[in-house]
Amino acid sequence: MQFTKLGRTDLKVSRICLGTMTYGTPKWRPWVLSEEDSRPFLKRAIELGINFFDTADMYSDGVSEEVVGRALKDFARRDEIVLATKVFFPMGPGKHDRGLSRKHILKAIDASLERLGTDHVDLYQIHRYDPEIPIEETLEALDAVVRAGKARYIGASSMFAWQFARMLCVSDGKGSARFVSMQNHYNLIYREEEREMLPLCRADRIAVIPWSPLARGWLAGTRSREDRESTIRGKTDDYARMLYADSDFAVVDRVVELARRRGVPPAAISLAWLLRQPGVTAPIVGASRMEHLEQAVASLEVSLSDEECRLLQEPYVPHPVRGHE
Repeated sequence: MQFTKLGRTDLKVSRICLGTMTYGTPKWRPWVLSEEDSRPFLKRAIELGINFFDTADMYSDGVSEEVVGRALKDFARRDEIVLATKVFFPMGPGKHDRGLSRKHILKAIDASLERLGTDHVDLYQIHRYDPEIPIEETLEALDAVVRAGKARYIGASSMFAWQFARMLCVSDGKGSARFVSMQNHYNLIYREEEREMLPLCRADRIAVIPWSPLARGWLAGTRSREDRESTIRGKTDDYARMLYADSDFAVVDRVVELARRRGVPPAAISLAWLLRQPGVTAPIVGASRMEHLEQAVASLEVSLSDEECRLLQEPYVPHPVRGHE
């Protein structure tokens, strides 16, 4: 396993982060694994050297945090793990059960810690930007979480670069806890983040930890033009249908072609390209089959040439901004 620093922090994280939206209860989504089926993946990730785990309170309506917390307690030492969770999406029917108000953030962190079975998370992230709450209120609440020792650092997720820059500016002006990471939508078939967000993060030494690095399976070679819904997730993932289009298969074809030529899985090619991009710290990889996890780690050994990268990038078609919802 390879390790690197998480942005400006001294946290040493594996270059593959295991995303845990897949682990929780199928009552939430039909493609989610039960706790019994999830635990082998978390155990194997630790055996492979992964120490960075990302979850969120809304995954399986909190059950994912419970599953992850119990597994990590059984399989690893807490001080060896970098544990991240997120806040924003609804966790109940009430008006204060969502968003980035002070009221919700302070309630949500305590609930997440209880479900995770720990007294702190290493990275507490806002899952989206909240236009209804003043930036100052959100940052003050996050600063309070850090000062209380409930989170070591704070991070952000998908938003426009101008919104992120404004939040960084306000936190600097107030001397409050500062975002150290950006979890954004970035992969070979969605590269709009290269225009503004990635340059901002590189200039400010913000760790980039992309979500959906394999475009929800598209870049793993598991989908085709003829059968875009070949898996349970493909049949039920309405969000993926909104993110990607048939024109993106031109890039997928290049990935599959290069993978065949190199004798490696398409997922390894896709992740190797992403890991090669300046500023990328650790892609957040989901795994519902053990080979998904093994291939993700194996991608660290795949080195792409400049010519191979040009081959992969050439068919790219610009997209509308997607993933901020």
